[in-house]
Amino acid sequence: MRIWLCLLLTAILLAGCNTTSQKASPSPQGQPNNNPRAQSTAPGNKPAAQNAGNQNQINKQAHLEQLVKRVPGVKGAHCVVLGNTAVVGIDVDGKLERARVGNIKYTVAEALSKDPHGAGAIVTADVDLNNRLAEIGSKIRQGHPVSGFATELADIIGRIMPQMPRDTVPRTENGIQGRKPGASVNQPSTQSHTYKSKANQNKQRNNNMQMAPQGNR
Repeated sequence: MRIWLCLLLTAILLAGCNTTSQKASPSPQGQPNNNPRAQSTAPGNKPAAQNAGNQNQINKQAHLEQLVKRVPGVKGAHCVVLGNTAVVGIDVDGKLERARVGNIKYTVAEALSKDPHGAGAIVTADVDLNNRLAEIGSKIRQGHPVSGFATELADIIGRIMPQMPRDTVPRTENGIQGRKPGASVNQPSTQSHTYKSKANQNKQRNNNMQMAPQGNR
C-alpha cells in the first residue's frame, strides 16, 4: 500500500513539474518574428530612387504633351519618355486628309526639335498607338516603373513611320523650307556649263563662216 502511494505522489509531482515548465518556456508564437519577409516593403511603398525616376519621366512627359498641344490642328497628345527617346501620339480631326495630317506631324516634329527633351522624339497620329501610349502613361503615373514597358514601346516604335525632329528642314521667314543643315549652298551647275559650251561653239562656227575668202571678181 505504501508503495502505491509513493508511485501516485511521484506521478502527481512529475505532472506538476511538466505543467510548470510549459508555462515558464515562452511559446514560439509569442517570440518576435525574425523572418526577413516580415520586413519586406509593402506593395505601395516604392523605393525612393524609383519614385524619383518615375516623377522625372512624368514631368518630361507632361512638358512635351503641353508643347505639342500648342501646335495648330492638334486636339490632344500623349507622350511616354524612356531614356533619351520620347514617343508622342497626337489626336487630330479624323476627317482630315492624309496630306494635312502629315503636315501637322511635321509641324509637331519641328516644335519638338527645338526642345532638349524632344529632339529624339518619334511622332505618330495612329489612333490605336495613341491609345496604347495613353494607357502606358496612365500606368506610369500610378507608380509602375517605366522600364517595365520597354518591350511594348519597342513594338510601338516598330509600327510607326517615324517623323524624326532631327530630319526637319528649317523654314525661312516666308515659310519656305530651306536646305537641310550641312547641305552645300554654292554648288556649280553642270547644266549651265553645258549651255555655255554649246553657245561658244555656235559663235565660233558663225565667225568662221563670215571670214571665208571671197573669190576674184
